[in-house]
Formats: sequence, structure tokens, C-alpha cells
Amino acid sequence: MFAVYAAEQQYRHDTWTREREHALRAAIRERRITAALPTPEVQVAVRPARVAWPRPIGLRAAEECTTACAVA
Repeated sequence: MFAVYAAEQQYRHDTWTREREHALRAAIRERRITAALPTPEVQVAVRPARVAWPRPIGLRAAEECTTACAVA
């Protein structure tokens, strides 16, 4: 009975090792294929122009300000 159990364990170990090696080879193959493909050119978005003055943080508009003032 011990010989049968040992043979089953060896079979499971060999099967697990074979599947792992197969997955590793497949991953290497896929990586080589993707490395051989031309990479698309990345387009960088244009940044908006910066304002000439710093934005006042924490500054509140005056009570009598009737224009569209930004309140931080």
C-alpha cells in the first residue's frame, strides 16, 4: 500500500511541476511576442498655461463685492 501511495504522490508532484513549467514557458513566450510588437507612441496632453499671479488660498471676498469673485 505504501508503494501505491508513494507513486500517487510522485505523479501529483510531477504533474504540478510540469504544469508550472508549462505556464512559465507560456509566459516567456507571450512576453517575447509583446516585446517584438512595435510600441505605440505616447501622446502627452498639453498643460494649460499657468496664471501670472498666485491663487490666494483662504482669502474671502469683501461683503460689498458684487462681481463674480471666487471664494476659497
